Amino acid sequence: MEDPRASADLIIKNAGQLLTCSRDAGDLIGLIPDGWVAVGKDKIVAIGGEKDVRPYMTERTTVLDAAGKVVMPGFVDCHTHVVFGGTRAEEYCARLETDDLEELRRRGVPMGIMVTLSATRGLPEDILFEQSAERVRRMVISGTTTLESKSGYSLNIEGEMRQLRINKALAEAFPIDISSTFLGAHGWAPEMTKESYMDMLIKDMIPEVGKSGLAEACDIWCDAGHYEAEECRKILEAGREHGMEPKIHAGAYSYIGGEDLAAEMKMYSADHLNYTPVSVLEKLAKSGVAGVVLPGIDFAVNHPLFFDPRPMYEAGLELGMATNCCPGCWCTSMPFIIALACRQHRMSPARALRAATYGGARALRREKEVGSLEVAKQADILILGIPTYEDIAYRLGDNPVETVIKRGKISVRNNAIVA
Repeated sequence: MEDPRASADLIIKNAGQLLTCSRDAGDLIGLIPDGWVAVGKDKIVAIGGEKDVRPYMTERTTVLDAAGKVVMPGFVDCHTHVVFGGTRAEEYCARLETDDLEELRRRGVPMGIMVTLSATRGLPEDILFEQSAERVRRMVISGTTTLESKSGYSLNIEGEMRQLRINKALAEAFPIDISSTFLGAHGWAPEMTKESYMDMLIKDMIPEVGKSGLAEACDIWCDAGHYEAEECRKILEAGREHGMEPKIHAGAYSYIGGEDLAAEMKMYSADHLNYTPVSVLEKLAKSGVAGVVLPGIDFAVNHPLFFDPRPMYEAGLELGMATNCCPGCWCTSMPFIIALACRQHRMSPARALRAATYGGARALRREKEVGSLEVAKQADILILGIPTYEDIAYRLGDNPVETVIKRGKISVRNNAIVA
């Protein structure tokens, strides 16, 4: 309920289109023409038309005129592997010509996660931070105000802890909130068997990460040739016992039951979902688990089966959407991901925008704080220099973000971080 005694530190007025992206928005995005929003300290104190917001204006209020522009929540990029070393450009470019793995091996093209594991393990912590920080800087300028960042490119306790420490340092260095995820089960260390690695993961790594408080979630890659569903159960239950909530990579290249486990354990999210059966999508929706779709990786690897969002919506699943920024999908731009989702996966701009804001917040269990513009929520707000929200999907490769407000303070202006 609005406090009539409150005054605003900041007011954005005259937005051509104000998008609230609230949970119950009938049009999915809560569009308010000629919208106004008032911010007090780091929270939204009023939102609506001029009559709703002007009473909060005083002589000390900073006023931003958004006439002819779009105002919306900051993007919530809910699935990334942004902390890594090196590059896989050679592999990416070679696979533009052929996906014949034997031919690529004959050419001596370095491929796969172990290339990144070697590059990440070999970097000093300060250089790993610097490489990762440049990607996060680009995310901030592109309007991401909340970011999920996973470990998973070391597969030993020292390296995984180092990646998690860098997550914390990145959150301190940039105007962004970071949800940190332990992905020690991204694979298994090449110098160990899968069974011995799992034993170490459960008995040693997970307890140490849990004790450190550096991760709020525990993730795993469930797929044919990776971790089976029952192996995932053991690892994720151990994570939960040590204070990390479960989430899962599932259905990316096969369906082997990880999504069913997600529903049973009521995980934060199940991510990818390319091969997930409709009956299991319904299970996820009924259990309150968010689905996370990743248009960028489908594009980057020329996936054999692009995810289809239509049965997901028909099942009642709330979708988040993310860049999946990683060595195989070097993308830091949520606007580009929205354009891909609309063109490549036939999502409407409204559905894509909701997934990139409220849906992403749901996937991180932060929907009470971020992901929509509502009274008492955190003031993470974008001003876009475009006349309609559809232009995000239409203007390919463009960065429409003019101004980013993070926790009530202007943090980006004209493609530069100012706070």
